[in-house]
Amino acid sequence: MTHAKLRLLPTFIAIALFSMIAMWALPQSLHAQSDTEAGVESSEEAEAEGPQASEQSLIDMWKNGGWAMYPLTLLSVSAFGLIVYNFMAVSVKQLIRPDVLPQIDEALRALDIETARNICSEHPAPSTNIVYAALARVDLYRYDSNQVKEAIEESAAEELAGPFVLINYLSVIGSLAPMVGLLGTVSGMVKAFQVIGSEGAANAQALAGNISEALITTASGMIVGIPAMFFFFFFKNKYGKITSRVARVSGDLQFTLTTAVSNHQHSE
Repeated sequence: MTHAKLRLLPTFIAIALFSMIAMWALPQSLHAQSDTEAGVESSEEAEAEGPQASEQSLIDMWKNGGWAMYPLTLLSVSAFGLIVYNFMAVSVKQLIRPDVLPQIDEALRALDIETARNICSEHPAPSTNIVYAALARVDLYRYDSNQVKEAIEESAAEELAGPFVLINYLSVIGSLAPMVGLLGTVSGMVKAFQVIGSEGAANAQALAGNISEALITTASGMIVGIPAMFFFFFFKNKYGKITSRVARVSGDLQFTLTTAVSNHQHSE
């Protein structure tokens, strides 16, 4: 794991914990508010209005969703944390570090390999890590551009694969959430048919509760899965553009080094 990932890992954990607490606290507050408002209403007004369908709070709907709401809540928290994390991590500043590239280029033009390595190690990022790995194989007395190119390719395959893992998790969540919701739907419908088989269709309250469970889990799975898949493709495309720029930056620095070595050899 690179230093850049280590810097952002506590942020991701904090985001996930905050979103989990918020998702628990918000339904609780809404439920408490609905109970308070219900207590203020007088019995005379309720009798005058007649029987009405009770409005469910968010926490009531979550409870009516059954067991499937627990994994769906976990998936939604994870998706939210990954989305916020990738907004911070998948950027030119984090992956390329354009602020230090001119310093590296200047050091390579002067054939100051040690300074270039120090700059890369002090500013860790996929691009600087790739350049550092290439400079580790540089021998100014027996310079081989093919070795440098191979080092860039090998390091790029490793460095650029790491950040995409957390993007790919959004695809996993986007696929799993609707499936978990569908499983909850099947569970609710099975319960509904069991009620019909044991008590008949006369017990409408139990039957409606089971059907409500099925519909709530279906909707919850879609609510979690659709944004996760959208942001997966969003970050995937954004990351693809940035990685292509990383390849160009690495190639430009290699060309700068090769040109400086060639000029130095001709001057001798």
